[in-house]
Amino acid sequence: MPSVAPKASIAGLVAGKPALAGAPTGARIVRLHLNEGALGPSPRAIAAMQEMVGRIDRYPGIDASGLVVALGQKHGIDPARIVLGCGSDELIQFLCLAYVEPGEEVIHTQYGFVQFPIATRIAGGIPVSAPDDGFTASVDAILERVTARTKLVFLANPNNPTGTALPAEEVRRLRERLPDRVLLVVDAAYAEYVQRPDYTAGIELVEATDNTVMLRTFSKAFGMAGLRLGWAYCPQPVADVLYSVRPPYGVNSPSLAAAVAAVEDQAFQDATVAHNARWMPWLQERFRELGLEPMPTAANFMMVRFPAEPGRNAEAVRPFLAGRGILVREMAGYGAPAYIRLSVGTEDENRLLVDAVRDFLNGANS
Repeated sequence: MPSVAPKASIAGLVAGKPALAGAPTGARIVRLHLNEGALGPSPRAIAAMQEMVGRIDRYPGIDASGLVVALGQKHGIDPARIVLGCGSDELIQFLCLAYVEPGEEVIHTQYGFVQFPIATRIAGGIPVSAPDDGFTASVDAILERVTARTKLVFLANPNNPTGTALPAEEVRRLRERLPDRVLLVVDAAYAEYVQRPDYTAGIELVEATDNTVMLRTFSKAFGMAGLRLGWAYCPQPVADVLYSVRPPYGVNSPSLAAAVAAVEDQAFQDATVAHNARWMPWLQERFRELGLEPMPTAANFMMVRFPAEPGRNAEAVRPFLAGRGILVREMAGYGAPAYIRLSVGTEDENRLLVDAVRDFLNGANS
């Protein structure tokens, strides 16, 4: 019998595959392929989560008031306009399901986060890719692709996988030039790492307009990727819509308890940012010394260009590193096959990575 066919809009989607293939069984695994926080979670977050475990027989609050209040206090924003999700990925999908009619268009950037076009297709919309300027999002290219059918624009800032970031004035220009009927979603998943004075995560745009949403996550700088927790700051009407489409208990109690403790642990947040600020330049300099081309980045990860010759290129380095238990991300699927993407790890992991890349370029077999 023939299998039941999926929706036509998602028939072409390819399921994600695990990235552990090629790593030796039982070996130490150095995970530099998913941009996870190098220092893990705050000890206070771990303690808060453990304390909550004995109370998992109770549903969490629908509005998760403890966490939204903590976030509101930290950022000086209205807790009633904060919506939580199972990672910001889920909020991206909810935004598409809530606002995109079949056949409407959603613009994303050329090297933008892969979940943007995927969520668009799941909702029945049409993803439209705006070419980047090099590896940086182009406001002009986005604006040139706006049509009468455009409903939503996604902008990751800093961008994943490139690590580039638009200055605040460019993000404001994008919002000002977009039609009022178009919802702009600024995904600021890596905002905590940015050290540039001209950067904005988007809070002031949400405050000043009724058609801008900012997304944030606990998966990166807070080191809590396994808890799957993200949040959106929205105009009140958008928050009301998202609350109407999300599951009433979409975020679990241990995650909420851990997140409140993490938000309140400013010393650990500072240590995480300082670690990245120290080791990102160190890694970039070591790669330059090896003759490689690391890209500038505003986040906790970077793209690195490898030589074109077979056996020394980006395609060859990934299995070599995996053989030593070091996982990095391939970029061929993004149309950048000469690059790999890797994140900052612990001091030990960073040194292991550089040593392994040096051995690879020097012709080691494994």
